[in-house]
Amino acid sequence: MLVLITYDVSVTTDAGKRRLRRVAKQCVNYGQRVQNSVFECLVDPTQFAELKHRLEAIIDVETDSLRYYFLGNNWKNRIEHIGAKTAYDPEGVLMI
Repeated sequence: MLVLITYDVSVTTDAGKRRLRRVAKQCVNYGQRVQNSVFECLVDPTQFAELKHRLEAIIDVETDSLRYYFLGNNWKNRIEHIGAKTAYDPEGVLMI
């Protein structure tokens, strides 16, 4: 399933800046950054549960937020990309 993960982490303190880096690092481990605080993650339910648990252990619920958008398995018909940066295909070949 494709899950779009967005986050807003308060960076007014050094601890907030560390949380922001940690959230981004976890998201990079599971998906592709498509905007500054937006990731597309192609995961199975077990992987999503693990990622969700990790992210929610990092954030401060008093100052930060996470949003999960479930695009499911039929996600290709639900995404339209216009503008700069080529569209990313999570099922495509990864070039390193």
